[in-house]
Amino acid sequence: MLGALGVVYGDIGTSPLYALRETFIGHHPLPVDAFHVYGVISLVFWTLMLIVTIKYVGIILRADNRGEGGAIALQALLMRHGQGRRWYGLVIVLGVLATSLFVGESIITPAISVLSAVEGLTVVEERLQPLVLPVALAIILGLFLFQARGTARVGALFGPVTLLYFLTIGTFGALSIASRPEILEALSPHHAVAFFLNDGLFAFLAMSSVFLVVTGAEALYADMGHFGRRPIAFSWLWIVFPALMLNYLGQGALLLRDPESIRNPFFLLAPEALRLPLVFLAMLATIIASQAVISGAFSITRQAVQLGFLPRLRILHTSERAEGQIYIPFVNWGLLVLVILLVLGFGSSSKLAAAYGISVAGTMMIVTLMTAILVTQVWKWNRWLAGAAILLFLIVDGAYFAANLTKIPEGGWFPLLIGIIAFTLLTTWARGRFLMQKRLKEAAMPIEIFIKSAARTATRVPGTAVFMTSAASGVPPALLHNLKHNKVLHERIILLTVVIDEVPYVDEEDRIEVIDLGQNFFRMVLRYGFMQQPDVPAALAKVETCGPQIRMMDTSFFLARQTLLPSERPEMALWREKLFAWMLRNAESAMEFFRLPTNRVVELGSQVEI
Repeated sequence: MLGALGVVYGDIGTSPLYALRETFIGHHPLPVDAFHVYGVISLVFWTLMLIVTIKYVGIILRADNRGEGGAIALQALLMRHGQGRRWYGLVIVLGVLATSLFVGESIITPAISVLSAVEGLTVVEERLQPLVLPVALAIILGLFLFQARGTARVGALFGPVTLLYFLTIGTFGALSIASRPEILEALSPHHAVAFFLNDGLFAFLAMSSVFLVVTGAEALYADMGHFGRRPIAFSWLWIVFPALMLNYLGQGALLLRDPESIRNPFFLLAPEALRLPLVFLAMLATIIASQAVISGAFSITRQAVQLGFLPRLRILHTSERAEGQIYIPFVNWGLLVLVILLVLGFGSSSKLAAAYGISVAGTMMIVTLMTAILVTQVWKWNRWLAGAAILLFLIVDGAYFAANLTKIPEGGWFPLLIGIIAFTLLTTWARGRFLMQKRLKEAAMPIEIFIKSAARTATRVPGTAVFMTSAASGVPPALLHNLKHNKVLHERIILLTVVIDEVPYVDEEDRIEVIDLGQNFFRMVLRYGFMQQPDVPAALAKVETCGPQIRMMDTSFFLARQTLLPSERPEMALWREKLFAWMLRNAESAMEFFRLPTNRVVELGSQVEI
């Protein structure tokens, strides 16, 4: 539970820094009077109750893929059950869309969280305003530079610091409520209803800022594999939700006493002597929130690579004990550049709030649609009850998504642009890879014919040759090229395919499958889950069903490196074909990705049209 606090709730826990302020003085200002304070606080409470407590904690956390959560894990779960079903293609598109929108969210979260915390310095002393941007940029730069070292050493501090943060903001909120206890009336839904009935347009526009209170709720589901459903649910119900509502109610009580405090109600809740310590505690909380989002970006990227939606990327493990502790340099430096551009381009958390929320709202709506398919098609829940619940969530998600669309001119275009770019890359790679494998399969010679002809005529030399191939049938191009140019075959030949299953983890006993093809030819399949990193030498060392034990010093690994040629029958637009070719050229070497020994690898080039 303590670990879940530090990782899962950092993002949603830092929302009080800016959410209420932006609702009243953001891009669609509201009068700071009792009617609107009650209406907004009521809307905040019921938004947290419906979206987080009922939808995520009550229902979606049950939709785990063997313990793992998140949009990609849910997509893989549905793909496993949906082969040949009408909704199979829709699930793939929805999963890729959710992943693309997450990229936009992972860029904005560190920028707005750190900026909003550092801006607390101006509440302590207005003359510190010129330091806000430099301090925020220094924190962000340090955060991304630290990623390569791994978070295992400081991770133990995340939970206690976040717990202290929630206890602190809850206490300040409770003290403020004590001075105006009537603010507790805002928990009644009739205040939110009255807000919409009296100020329909303003209430609708306010929803785009109120939605900021649930940004980060996706982390409950995405990080379920690290902590389990019960600790995440328990933390929310007994610590996070009460602390957040005490703080929001406390900010509301402060606004009833002093409407001028809307300039920064989060920090003005604290007594003057404690504001500077609160600023530093908030900075720590935002760093932890940003770290959780960055780690999530690494995890999502690895899952996308394993499931065939991205080319191989360099993935480094920063912990010998924790499989999930990884570092992806390309993602890290890309995020750093984009976050710095965001901070410099927008300049303040208020301006960033205009860009924040649209990608989160889109992701939540997509997860709701995928969950609808799960409960009706896989779990076979009662259609009337499931339909009523899904309809309610879609209305709420749709309303918030529509409200966030009004942010597009003020900055909401940025996460959408990032999402479109990510969607284009993901779909282009998946389509190009499918076409390339299709062409290779069309040109492949049946392995039985090859063995009969080649085994009799070719000279056999000592040692083991492992030919890596993505197809579990036919003759790998590298084997044909090796025989054509070197005129020899090794004494033992293994045609090796690494398969990433649509489950998070594959047990060791299910890892290896070997088929004896005769004449000392073997076809081998190694299976891994999409949360596991393939290690081919380690798996080969355990093989006992294809002759003597495989020794690395007697083994050569043959890899095929394809070069794309312009096709006379293109099945992709020319610009997408060029984009796929660029991604293929810049993909991480299979040698690094599969952890092959560098001095035992031979690469053979081949050409293919798609």
